[in-house]
Amino acid sequence: MRFSPFSLLFSFPILLLVACGNPTEQTQSEVTEAETAAESTKKKTILFFGNSLTAAYGIDPEDGFAGLTQARIDSLGLDYRVINGGLSGETTAGGLSRLDWFLEDEPAIFVLELGGNDGLRGILPSESKKNLIGIIDKVRSKYPETKIILAGMQIPPNMGQEYTEEFKSIYPEVAAEKDVTLIPFLLENVGGIPELNLPDGIHPTEEGHQIVFETIWPYLEKSL
Repeated sequence: MRFSPFSLLFSFPILLLVACGNPTEQTQSEVTEAETAAESTKKKTILFFGNSLTAAYGIDPEDGFAGLTQARIDSLGLDYRVINGGLSGETTAGGLSRLDWFLEDEPAIFVLELGGNDGLRGILPSESKKNLIGIIDKVRSKYPETKIILAGMQIPPNMGQEYTEEFKSIYPEVAAEKDVTLIPFLLENVGGIPELNLPDGIHPTEEGHQIVFETIWPYLEKSL
């Protein structure tokens, strides 16, 4: 088959138009993306900073208590975005060391959920307490206006009753010393109940997370 040089000449502009696309549509898309980014920036931040409980281990993160918080916020039309800063296996010491990365932007509300892994590993409660205070101090030093909520934790008596009680007491002690809001026990009505936890007996199911969310929400709502 032979091609006329004229047919190639006339088809070339068409090829250019197809390749470049519609410049008007491209510009509109870029404007929409910029507006969406600007809207996200305007929203205040709620930062959940914790371990596998915050990360919603074993289930879809949207079904964890942090994800459920975002869903409730959206349903109420409130101008907040939730950031899930949960990391499985995290200890209070690990949290203190990685905190700076999460403080690039100011959180309006900082929910601190750490310590459970410390207790399960038998770390000295005095060390856990020192690290929790260190985290709170670091947040307050950079952002004095941030509201801080401390999620209290309890552990099974595997390490002995004395250790268990000492561990339990660090949360009210830290809350009183640093004047932050305390959730007495994050896993209230969930911890130790087999049907509300995954087979490991530690991490809540979707139903369990729903209960944990309802435990958190009244404390969070007061800070909005």
